[in-house]
Amino acid sequence: MTAENTAERVAKRADQAFDETLEQLCAYLRIPAISCDEAYFGDVRKLAERIREDLEALGLDNARLLELPEALPCVAAEWLHAGPDAPTILIYGHLDLQPVNLANWRTDPHEPVVVDGRLYGRGAADDMGGWISHLAALKAWKQETGGFPCNVRLLIEGEEEIGSPNLERFMDTFPQAFDSDVMVLTDCENPSTSVPGLTVSLRGLLEVELTCSSLQADGHSGLWGGMVPDPAIALIQLIGRLVDEDGRMKVGRVDVGQEWAKASFDVPLNNEVIRKGSHMLEGVDPLPLRGRSAAEWMWRQPALTVVATTLPTPAEKKNAIRTHASATLSIRVAPGMSSETLWELVQAELTRDAPQGVLVEAEQLPGPGEGWLYTPKGPAFEAADRAYVKSWGAPLVQVGVGGSIPFVALFGRRFGDLPLILNGVMDPLTTAHGPNESMDLGIFRKAIAANVFLLDELAALGKAGLKA
Repeated sequence: MTAENTAERVAKRADQAFDETLEQLCAYLRIPAISCDEAYFGDVRKLAERIREDLEALGLDNARLLELPEALPCVAAEWLHAGPDAPTILIYGHLDLQPVNLANWRTDPHEPVVVDGRLYGRGAADDMGGWISHLAALKAWKQETGGFPCNVRLLIEGEEEIGSPNLERFMDTFPQAFDSDVMVLTDCENPSTSVPGLTVSLRGLLEVELTCSSLQADGHSGLWGGMVPDPAIALIQLIGRLVDEDGRMKVGRVDVGQEWAKASFDVPLNNEVIRKGSHMLEGVDPLPLRGRSAAEWMWRQPALTVVATTLPTPAEKKNAIRTHASATLSIRVAPGMSSETLWELVQAELTRDAPQGVLVEAEQLPGPGEGWLYTPKGPAFEAADRAYVKSWGAPLVQVGVGGSIPFVALFGRRFGDLPLILNGVMDPLTTAHGPNESMDLGIFRKAIAANVFLLDELAALGKAGLKA
């Protein structure tokens, strides 16, 4: 029987403090730090100051709010006493929340509650639980050993849920707050409650405004129907050009490579997971695979959603051919393809051979988001695998995110030469951004332990070992 090593003792201490950690998480979640609504800006600042005080109490140095004009604050702190040969680990998270629609929640979104092993509350998994799992690991290290095995920086953002519009300004103004050898970004998903995920790809985002026009004024459908082009029908026909018979985007598909495509079938995304996670109606099935995995369709191929139209509502019903019809198309761009490249393909498809001879306008809307495709190689990721085997019983599975997360693409662009370890506490049932957001407490417990072991494994490598 071998003696318990230091990291194991720290992990045990963190586990014994689990209820205390959960209580701290719930206290944070009770503050409605909604960053998209000016009415809640005071709550964002209140939570930021509360976190700053807690980091200071934990023993981190220089716990402070980073401030810029016309921006919500970031919280920053560091502990750099492990020595010059120890690596410096940046832990990133965000404290701000998505808004809520109270009518769709079964519980109070700002009064967290545990039901059947899951903590319900806005921000429970996205992203308060993510970075607090690191805070719990740090606290256990401090209590057990008086310090940390690595040098550590924390950066908790206050604007992630509005697209991190000022994060690059913070990077430019406060570069020292980001100075590190390894970055751990905590806002990602695990493919199941028993399989840990390492995020290595994101889809980009392209929005298009499509308009079809044919008349100067609405025309009587009885008098002119059958000879006058109907812009609403033409609009539907044009959108149909972009998708196949299953409704999947067929323009802009990419080759993901045989090795990845084969391995992606091992990701536990079966029909049951998809039904539950997306809240499908009884009797509705996920789209057929057609020889590709669900992971490939959701993470590595483009997708189209009609997010707005000017088609008449029932309240506007009248027997008329309308002058024009418009739709806003939200298109997810495959990782590895630029939004500009996909826009050129989409524009060409929409503007050729106008159906019924209508006038067609296709406009790219501002704010395209680039995707991200990353190859995790090197000692830091081997260390992460060892940490997760100790805590989850399995190494990290490389996964993607179908959505677009601007801060990840930004970190990838600015710090792509560093190891970027993207982990988190979400799972397919989390319902991030939606009603009844929740976090599986088993994942939270294992994530805390994984973070304990991750610091130990990275410390064992040393700064020099990270570059081996």
